[in-house]
Amino acid sequence: MLLRAAITKGEQVRYISHLDFARTVERALRRAQLPVAYSEGFNPHVKLAFASALSVGVTGDQEYFDVELVEDITPSDFTARLAGALPDGIYVSQAAVITQTHKALMAVINYAAYSVELPLAGGLTAVEAAVSGFNTAEVVMYTRQSPKGKREIDLKQFVDNLTAQTNGNKLLLSFGIEIKPTGSAKASELLEVLTERFSLPVERELAFIRREGLWIKQGDDLISPLELRG
Repeated sequence: MLLRAAITKGEQVRYISHLDFARTVERALRRAQLPVAYSEGFNPHVKLAFASALSVGVTGDQEYFDVELVEDITPSDFTARLAGALPDGIYVSQAAVITQTHKALMAVINYAAYSVELPLAGGLTAVEAAVSGFNTAEVVMYTRQSPKGKREIDLKQFVDNLTAQTNGNKLLLSFGIEIKPTGSAKASELLEVLTERFSLPVERELAFIRREGLWIKQGDDLISPLELRG
């Protein structure tokens, strides 16, 4: 059977890599003595697949993974046993049975919701100008550098519904990022552009980035991966 589970990557573990996060969950599945299926070969591993990877330093309120089991188990029993084996900062909240013909998480999840809290270093007028400037721009190019070289991406093709709220000396940004077959954008890339090109008055190095959820976007509707199981 296949189970799809929702899991939280909290502040205590925000600086571990996605690979270490996945390994931690895999070890917890074994520690909980859940009837997980293993791959074949010289170095078998748990048949476990995550959705879109989180960047180091980013927390995730509603991340997801699929796991194959060799025995039937109720979702509530699965979450209870796994919860007892996970370390502080990683929490499993719910699970659902999915069919063997389901599409992989990475193939169906196409939208991520983010919030970012930062210390303010300027006035509200400058904040409004920066957010408005980005939202009204037709194209906002960003040069992404990687070991493979430089690549130009248009952030406007991915970033959706950028808004800002102030609370004392703090600024809260909210936005969505579309995940497309051709790629996606990172919250840190948006922050870099907002501060350097649109003069958003914040202390970017102190940003606390949360991915609040991963969704399947169909038109104007956002569907939980736990609801789409076929």
